[in-house]
Amino acid sequence: MEKIKITVMRKARYDDLIEKYENPIEHACDIKEGMVFYSENAEKPDGFCDSAWEIIYPFLKELALGGGNFYDGWMKNKKSAMLSCNDGFRPVSFYIETINKGE
Repeated sequence: MEKIKITVMRKARYDDLIEKYENPIEHACDIKEGMVFYSENAEKPDGFCDSAWEIIYPFLKELALGGGNFYDGWMKNKKSAMLSCNDGFRPVSFYIETINKGE
């Protein structure tokens, strides 16, 4: 299986939606822009968000198995994908890509 690099590209926060719809919570997300995680054998990296993992896993597994070219040319790098977690208040965008085993 290919090794996959997961880079946190962007984290948004919609305070207007939070104020209007969300019940107050003490803790939401530890992910920060610029963080990098590595997945080997399509396994979830330590410290990676469970909810975000559910979203990126199908794409990550396909890349780990040597696939790619999602949606027939969506990404410039056919061995990558840009995906977001499903938190409508604090969405996080992840860039996943196949890397050389030596990295």
